[in-house]
Amino acid sequence: MAADRALISSLRKELQTAADATKAPGMQAYMKSTMPYYGVSSVPLRKILKELFADHPLDGVDRWRDTVLDLWRKAKFREERYAAIELTGHKLYREHQTPDVALPMYDEMIVTGAWWDYVDHVGIHRIGPLLRSHPKALRPVVKRWSTDGDLWRRRTSIICQISFRGDADLDLLYANIEPNLADKDFFIRKAIGWALRTYAWADPAEVVRYVEANQARLSPLSQREALKNVHGRRKG
Repeated sequence: MAADRALISSLRKELQTAADATKAPGMQAYMKSTMPYYGVSSVPLRKILKELFADHPLDGVDRWRDTVLDLWRKAKFREERYAAIELTGHKLYREHQTPDVALPMYDEMIVTGAWWDYVDHVGIHRIGPLLRSHPKALRPVVKRWSTDGDLWRRRTSIICQISFRGDADLDLLYANIEPNLADKDFFIRKAIGWALRTYAWADPAEVVRYVEANQARLSPLSQREALKNVHGRRKG
């Protein structure tokens, strides 16, 4: 691997310095995580990462990818994985956001992360932009994920367009929801409602129509989430 050892070592030292043993157990309990926390909350973590990433630019796509994966795979604390995710989206590495380079890495993060804090960020802020910029390559991938045996790939297929709002590919969204309508898992039901609710900001009447047409198949949770912000904003 061509991982940048200096960046990784500096990151761990900074996190150890910023660690708060009084916060760490509560953070771990809230996230129901088997991996411990340093106890570094989001604001100081972002400050640490901003400075470190600026001080340690990574030369070339292999260096970037290998550093991300080394951080991710060898993480002993959850903040190290948050750092890996942040590194994937840093502005210095925008040119690496291509299906061939980035998609296998994001897929690994989704499947091995297997929890909502990792998956939602990667799904919405990494897979989503890839889908927007490379629809021909990504559309069949996220469509295939909608029927995958892995819960988190299925969740990603449903939520990956959340940042698109009214620009979402509605046919794709409905196609990815369809095979998951009977799923009883909370994270799938919540994802369905969340994705529909977000689209409702652009077209509430369409979401009401869809919910009413599929009322017998949508879980009560999905329906509540989908219609949460619809009142008073219907078109027409």
